[in-house]
Amino acid sequence: MRKIAKKSYLLISVLMLILLAACSGNGTVPASGDSSKNAGGPVSAKIGVISYLSGPGAAYGEAITNGFNLALDEINKKGDVKIELVIEDSAGKQEQALTVAQKLMSDDDIVGLLGPTLSTEMNVVGPEADLNGIPIMGTSTTAAGIPQIGDYVFRNSLPESLAIPAALEKAVAANDAKTVAILYGNDDLFTKSGYDTMKKEAENMGLDILTIETFQKGQSDYNAQLTKIKDLKPDLILASALYNEGAVIMDQARKMGIDVPFVGGNGFNSPQVIEIAGDASEGLIVATPWFGEKDEPKVQEFVKKYEEKYGAKPDQFAAQAYDALYIMEEGLKNAGEADRDALRDALAEIKDLDGVLGKFSFDKVGDVVMEPTVLIIKEGKFQLFE
Repeated sequence: MRKIAKKSYLLISVLMLILLAACSGNGTVPASGDSSKNAGGPVSAKIGVISYLSGPGAAYGEAITNGFNLALDEINKKGDVKIELVIEDSAGKQEQALTVAQKLMSDDDIVGLLGPTLSTEMNVVGPEADLNGIPIMGTSTTAAGIPQIGDYVFRNSLPESLAIPAALEKAVAANDAKTVAILYGNDDLFTKSGYDTMKKEAENMGLDILTIETFQKGQSDYNAQLTKIKDLKPDLILASALYNEGAVIMDQARKMGIDVPFVGGNGFNSPQVIEIAGDASEGLIVATPWFGEKDEPKVQEFVKKYEEKYGAKPDQFAAQAYDALYIMEEGLKNAGEADRDALRDALAEIKDLDGVLGKFSFDKVGDVVMEPTVLIIKEGKFQLFE
């Protein structure tokens, strides 16, 4: 309906221009001045980025922005599409994410948005983008229901609903697990969504959930929760947390003598977990669409370029961002113009696009179609869990 209204308004505007031109004795319609098509040349477009660049989770935003910028250099050098990124910091806060999103959306030259970083941010930004008819793609928003926000909302990040069951299934089989304890952050949409998936999957698998413990973002002492878990002696601990809290939880658990494996949600998919928790991170099991040790030329070329530019290995969040900008490039190429509605429709049609994460498609609601890979932290690095 919104698109029909926009097109109707455009048609009326064009007819009015024709009538005005006829009345003035000038039979030509003034040019629109739209340079996005560049007279048959490559499409030029501005894309807004909302990223978590300051605050306790800034490592996510740094990796994501690095991924965007690396892809940007390659895309613009290739020249099929010319992209300009306009980057804003959300600081991981809903209010700030919404404020900078509104700023970006008010710029008519910006035809699409990438981000924000957290699902809790997308929960307020997504509806606003959909209302304004600007396509938005989350590259790290894995909570349930994100693409269902509206027709203009997409994501290329593997949802918890696919990742957690894959990790839990392998963890249970490897450890012959019968009982679990669940620990999650109850004040964040992402961590609560991860918990919902963990609980549902544990019940589906017939596991006995001995206890469900909660914490809040920024908490530093988990003694009470971990003491209860230790006394109950579960076979596995399922934890839904961002990397900073998750790493501290594992460190404190190991110091208390808890030696059972952790199965983490998507927030644990960061090298920061190893950096903060050290040896305490050993044995952590996670599922991800990204594994930088894959013996595939496209993957290894990306890893090499990323390391050369940023001095570190790319994580899942960098890889998802890198692929996301190439998805935007594909959408712009297929749209043939820098137009919000045309880009939205072109994105929805993307199928089997080759990326560093593998072949990528959107399903009918704008969600990712991709298989997860299960990893374990062993000898200080993420390795395939087989």
